[in-house]
Amino acid sequence: MSALTLKGPYWVTVRQHRRALWALPALVAAGLAAVVALRSWAGDPYSDPMSYTGRGYGVLRMFMEYAGTSLLFLPLLVGAFVAGPMIARELESGTWRLALTQSSTAKSWLGAKVLAAATVSVLGAVALAGVYRLGWARVSGTWQLHWADRGPYEAAGPVLVAYCLLGVALGALVGQLVRRTVAAMAVTGLLTGLTLLVLGALRWSLLSAETNTIPLAGSPVELMPHSALLMDLGLVTASGQRLSENACFERTQNLTVCPADMNVTGQYADFHPVSHYWPTQLIETSIVLALAAIALYAAFRLVRVRDTAIGAGRGAA
Repeated sequence: MSALTLKGPYWVTVRQHRRALWALPALVAAGLAAVVALRSWAGDPYSDPMSYTGRGYGVLRMFMEYAGTSLLFLPLLVGAFVAGPMIARELESGTWRLALTQSSTAKSWLGAKVLAAATVSVLGAVALAGVYRLGWARVSGTWQLHWADRGPYEAAGPVLVAYCLLGVALGALVGQLVRRTVAAMAVTGLLTGLTLLVLGALRWSLLSAETNTIPLAGSPVELMPHSALLMDLGLVTASGQRLSENACFERTQNLTVCPADMNVTGQYADFHPVSHYWPTQLIETSIVLALAAIALYAAFRLVRVRDTAIGAGRGAA
């Protein structure tokens, strides 16, 4: 058991922030209890078809919708906590120097905080994603709970873990640069949020969309699978030119009748099938982890410079 006992700066870090570090397991337990209770209330759709329209099902849907949106803020909260209470507060108050008097280096001081935050964040994010998938499986595919929607996409996959690690890395870097608790929290939350927004906007450009065409008189339902994410829809001419879906209607007031001079031969749709979910998740996760590695490298380079300056100061004294 002694090998598993935390020592030095690791013990100090966990001891200092034990209440906050226990908050994530408590959140997981509360979420699991809520999801299990709501799924039980919603009933089994295979044995009771009316459960799809029952009150319990509606409450479960609403809960999962809000849960997915809430989990988007988890990486921001993680980053803000690392940047503020864990790092900037000690730099601001000067208490970090106490750790350096206990045969500890600035590098090990930062490493203990990063490791503690990263471990709890990874375990918590994995558990929360699992709890979310448990509830989401019952209502997936409904309005705003499609596999590609903002919220369910992040909450149910490995990207949630990657963004939490990015929050830890950015917090370690920004906390040292800003050195003011509230300001460091705000800047880290902003940077993490911007990364979420930017990659979310570029997400469906990581893989090429699939294209399907049907005759002009065909039903749009035939254009793509029911579960697919539609990217673009319109008309195609004999030369391959793409027109808007309303191009014929604007001239004939009929969606299935086109003027001969337009040479429209059919309809097209660009879409991402559900099979693109995991490849997109893995690509985005890799990008986020690479950004986290860069930020973490910069954070340790910065603390190494501070450690060297402190050592030089001691030598001069």
